[in-house]
Amino acid sequence: MQRWRGQDEIPTDWGRCVVTIGVFDGVHRGHQELISHAVKAGRSRGVPTVLMTFDPHPMEVVFPGNHPAQLTTLTRRAELVEELGVDVFLVMPFTSDFMKLTPERYIHELLVERLHVVEVVVGENFTFGKKAAGNVALLRKAGERFGFAVESMTLVAEADPHVEDTVTFSSTYIRSCVDAGDVVAAAEALGRPHRVEGVVVRGDGRGRVLGFPTANVAPPMHSAIPADGVYAAWFTVLGHGPVTGSVLPGERYQAAVSVGTNPTFSGRTRTVEAFVLDTAADLYGQHVAVDFVARLRGQEKFDKVEDLVAQMGVDTDNARAILGS
Repeated sequence: MQRWRGQDEIPTDWGRCVVTIGVFDGVHRGHQELISHAVKAGRSRGVPTVLMTFDPHPMEVVFPGNHPAQLTTLTRRAELVEELGVDVFLVMPFTSDFMKLTPERYIHELLVERLHVVEVVVGENFTFGKKAAGNVALLRKAGERFGFAVESMTLVAEADPHVEDTVTFSSTYIRSCVDAGDVVAAAEALGRPHRVEGVVVRGDGRGRVLGFPTANVAPPMHSAIPADGVYAAWFTVLGHGPVTGSVLPGERYQAAVSVGTNPTFSGRTRTVEAFVLDTAADLYGQHVAVDFVARLRGQEKFDKVEDLVAQMGVDTDNARAILGS
């Protein structure tokens, strides 16, 4: 899969293509259906499929300081869409100038003159251009003029077993699940466990003293971190840098993960600390992924350190039971 950043990286001799457009944060099940439809259209027409996304998130530019919690990094997003068959991953820098493009210029300069689209596949609620004035109807009208087809996909929804209602899969819904610590519901909408990536940094070393040495994972800014509590999760070293000990890059390991401020020790800084089972590897400096599978319990403050240690033993056993099944 080719990866381009900005329209200047689009080759001048670029042929025709099918394009799908969106932020695609999370690449959730709704996104997957949309992208798969675009890939199928591209193959039936014998042309490449281009996925166009944006960085930073448009909301950060439109409403500075209001960046939504990020479900996936750009690198992870690219990996996921490549698995779906996308040929080109195009990241458009979302700047104040780009935000001011009228829908007409957006279509003519980017879709027609640069990408030479034969078909555009978007969600039914897709908007674009200055003040989000462009919509599917305007896009279809332009397609009639410039000779490209437009396919709008309905949003993917599913009955929620917990309430008498249906749930529409969206990044906003998944963020709310993650924020509430409901990583099971988030995984159902994503089609896989919610992942938090980061670099392992040095903490206060207290876990090692207690007999549960943890990897202190520092995620990128704006990452969607589950609610405070303890979770069963899969832990993976992504292979960036030398690895010592028994951990192999790319291999999954069971882990019990604490998210919170360590109230037993009057902590104030919110951290993600993973006790990786069955390894004593030195993980400092490694780029790792934590895939949250289930919430074991909420964050608690213990009166005695001995009680905390006992509970950590229970958490570890529970994590093993869940992940082993």
